[in-house]
Amino acid sequence: MRFENQVVMVTGGAAGIGQVTAENFAKEGAKVAICDINADSGAAAAKALGPEASFTQVDVANSTSVSDWVDAVLDQFGQIDVLVNNAGITRDGLIMRMKEEDWDAVISVNLKSAFNCIKAISKIMVKQRSGRIINLASVVGVMGNPGQANYVASKAGMIGLTKTVAKELGSRGITVNAVAPGFIETDMTAVLSDKARDAMLSIIPLQRAGSPQDVADAITFLASDGAAYITGQVIHVTGGMYM
Repeated sequence: MRFENQVVMVTGGAAGIGQVTAENFAKEGAKVAICDINADSGAAAAKALGPEASFTQVDVANSTSVSDWVDAVLDQFGQIDVLVNNAGITRDGLIMRMKEEDWDAVISVNLKSAFNCIKAISKIMVKQRSGRIINLASVVGVMGNPGQANYVASKAGMIGLTKTVAKELGSRGITVNAVAPGFIETDMTAVLSDKARDAMLSIIPLQRAGSPQDVADAITFLASDGAAYITGQVIHVTGGMYM
């Protein structure tokens, strides 16, 4: 029970990596507050976590919506120990054809959301003189990927944000790290063609796709006491796809 009496916030917690991450924390004793834009699946996910979990429908790209959520979690639980910035979307396309609104949407949901959440909880964690922040980046944020200029830019930005905030908050006992998944079996990757899947698998030394559980385990490790001296790092969960 590594997280007994701790309060964990997870954005995009209604499905995929976010949902499994929330389950990991709940199984180890945490009180978990998840948010998502999807009210129905978010409420169901929170109910499955048990009586000490909560769900709030939040537009993480909107700073007021995020601030209201943080205030509600603080009112309910009295503290915030871990923040997992997981919310993300894709709007793929070659840059010469990419619509401006698709660029803006991905940057807002994937990167601005992390800024909104970190800003909202940083004063709380500074006052506590403790906290863990884990940001979801991606292997493409360091490798690049054709047809995903907006997504790649958002994830590369997440890595830079992680390193900067780690330096800003480290003196207050707060660690900030990123997890960069590779090819993970989620709803986002389920739409890929067989040809695209085979191409991805061919460059993975472990010769398989990862699971949301693989990523969630890395996230919970970074939030644990065992990672107390790790900050400003990017942990690649890629099966060796990137070294």
